Amino acid sequence: MERTTQVVGQSSAFLDSLERASRAAALDRPVLVIGERGTGKELVAERLHRLSPRWDQPLVTLNCAALPETLIEAELFGHEAGAFTGATKTRAGRFEEADGGTLFLDELGTLSMGAQERLLRAVEYGEVTRIGSSRPMRVDVRIVAATNEHLPERVEKGSFRADLLDRLSFEVITLPPLRARAGDVLVLADFFGRRMASEIELDGWPGFGPHAIDQLSEYSWPGNVRELRNVVERAVYRWDRPGTIDLIEIDPFASPHRPGAVRAKPAEPRPGSNVPTDEPVVACEEGPSDFKARVARFERELLSRCLAEHRFNQRQAAAALGLSYDQLRHALRRHGLLGAA
Repeated sequence: MERTTQVVGQSSAFLDSLERASRAAALDRPVLVIGERGTGKELVAERLHRLSPRWDQPLVTLNCAALPETLIEAELFGHEAGAFTGATKTRAGRFEEADGGTLFLDELGTLSMGAQERLLRAVEYGEVTRIGSSRPMRVDVRIVAATNEHLPERVEKGSFRADLLDRLSFEVITLPPLRARAGDVLVLADFFGRRMASEIELDGWPGFGPHAIDQLSEYSWPGNVRELRNVVERAVYRWDRPGTIDLIEIDPFASPHRPGAVRAKPAEPRPGSNVPTDEPVVACEEGPSDFKARVARFERELLSRCLAEHRFNQRQAAAALGLSYDQLRHALRRHGLLGAA
């Protein structure tokens, strides 16, 4: 399975967005794609280009947030030699590179007001002027822009031009977050898992076990598809046992040894006790102050440290804590620690 850009999903919310993008692709009008990080805005922009009459012309991408404000206009519109310090030779901008094709502007909301004004003229009149030049050039470019911000609110605050928003929002495609795509999590997990298994040349695809499926289904996925892909691929490449993959680590930074994790001085263990030393939850600790929250935090920390001290062997950890294996698994699931076990 080649690692290429593919659109995967079967939920009605996701398919409705794809259908709208497919219908808008044939029209030579600007399209604004809105969605949280990791929802696939760039994939939809590529779909808009590939299904358009411009499919055989350039698709040029610019991440507006990746450049400082002083360089964004030069990147968009190009510059003449000597136009500013460091401009040793003439350079064409992204508009010229995309002439005849599509220009995808990611993170549109980060553009400065000056860049927005020049962008408006380019969109409105099809003309760009290199920095340091007085001669405008005609360009034939279709604009597809993306953002994770609510731009009408930015307009009300005066940080985004209303006329530019009007010009770019001929069609607005809002991509649903993964938590709103019922059933797509396991479909995507299977897809990414098979692809990773093929990449590392596993002998067949074992699939996911029941505990892994529970974790994948119950998590809210704030990082959306990008986060899910990382979690699944990490689980596949780490798995080194026969049978289905049943160990999922949602948060790779979760560790009792993480930097900045301040610990109280451990109490002396009781004679003959093989339970890991507990640390008291003191009244001045930061975080929730109610009794249940503190007990839960204490319990989670105790489980984490016990697992780490027994090299994540769940049966040994259960014995050290005086729990059965099933009781430990239940406690780990309740605290979201199965991925660390």
